[in-house]
Amino acid sequence: MSATLIGIIGLLGLFTLLAIRTPVAIAMIIVGIIGTWVLNGWQASMSTLVDESFVIASTYELIVIPLFVLMGNLASISGMSADLYRAAYAWVGHWRGGLASATIASCAGFAALSGSSVASAVTMGRVALPEMRRYNYDNRLATGCIAAGGTLGILIPPSTGFVIYAILTEESIGRLFLAGVLPGLLLTVLFMISIYIQTRINPALGPAGPRTNLAGRVKSLVDASAMIGIVVMVIGGIYGGVFTPTEAAGVGAFLAFLLTVLRRKINFESMSTVLLQTVRTSALSFLILIGAHIFNPFLALTQIPEDLAKLLVDVDLPRYAIMLILMAAYIVLGTFLEGFAMLVLTLPIVHPLILALGYDPIWFGVVMVIVLEMGLISPPVGVNVFVVKGVAEDVPLRDIFAGIIPFWIAMAVCLVILLIFPEIALFLPSTMIAG
Repeated sequence: MSATLIGIIGLLGLFTLLAIRTPVAIAMIIVGIIGTWVLNGWQASMSTLVDESFVIASTYELIVIPLFVLMGNLASISGMSADLYRAAYAWVGHWRGGLASATIASCAGFAALSGSSVASAVTMGRVALPEMRRYNYDNRLATGCIAAGGTLGILIPPSTGFVIYAILTEESIGRLFLAGVLPGLLLTVLFMISIYIQTRINPALGPAGPRTNLAGRVKSLVDASAMIGIVVMVIGGIYGGVFTPTEAAGVGAFLAFLLTVLRRKINFESMSTVLLQTVRTSALSFLILIGAHIFNPFLALTQIPEDLAKLLVDVDLPRYAIMLILMAAYIVLGTFLEGFAMLVLTLPIVHPLILALGYDPIWFGVVMVIVLEMGLISPPVGVNVFVVKGVAEDVPLRDIFAGIIPFWIAMAVCLVILLIFPEIALFLPSTMIAG
């Protein structure tokens, strides 16, 4: 039996395990161990299991995951998310659909502290949904903007998705973080344009709120200045070469903790919740990375990634056409496969192809994360949709899915813009002081 055939059997086994709802990390570990055993023997298989688990658990750069998750959780309990929403509301709440636009803006700001789409959706959903209901916003627009805005949590740095991509492809975490800044702002603007178009066509979807005077607007910015300061220090420190991403994560987590203490939001119950959520999220990320690093050597032994890359490169198609095919395939995968699972399962195959086609892997990392975002709001999986459903229990799922359609289209437009103008993602990484 050839190595390629064994690889195909292994992939079929992997998807079978996923179909019966085996956690993706466990499925990759099982297939990786058995596949390596068949191809290289039991000793090599056990060596891979032990070595890769230790390497991931002891990788210094991965400290950014628990530290940034901790920073986001502290920001949530300290009230920074509410301050951010009030600031956005003060400046754009008087627009038609302004509360929805304020939700998008505050999701973008909170994303710069949390690095998690689920955390962004839950936190801003609890803050924004009651306000939009108070002003009789249509349920589809209200829930759709929360679900879509939450996805910015894995595009605007710090992003767990970028960290995992960087580890799997051996790219710079700092460069990937900076690459996500301008596309994140672009997608935020596109979301707001989508809200404007929707409310222009049907004003009843999102009526205008009261106008805040200049003094109120300035006060809202002052109230949100602590959060803005932390974001500027963390991202600016990475860009200026003052901090490595790991050091920036430590500084950000410390400042968020200090602010939480100063606001007297620290008690035994709140810290227990914060630490437990941080450990759960971090443990899941580490387990997924361990699974990927056990599965990937097996896949490399089968030579499937190299063979597939060679096949697609040899096909007489323009490289842009191949990229569009890849994007379409990822969008389809995102409708039934969880985002991080899609990332760790496909990168070993796709990354060699991207390099062979001459695309910048930093740029492709941004594209990958946006496609993951699309999966987060695509049926039937749509993790963010179900998160919002938990916040808005009385809203039918069909209304939430209907509400995200315009935002999904905005993501597709963002992908096309990045394909035509890759410099949007590559400008900041190319000018940073240290890689």
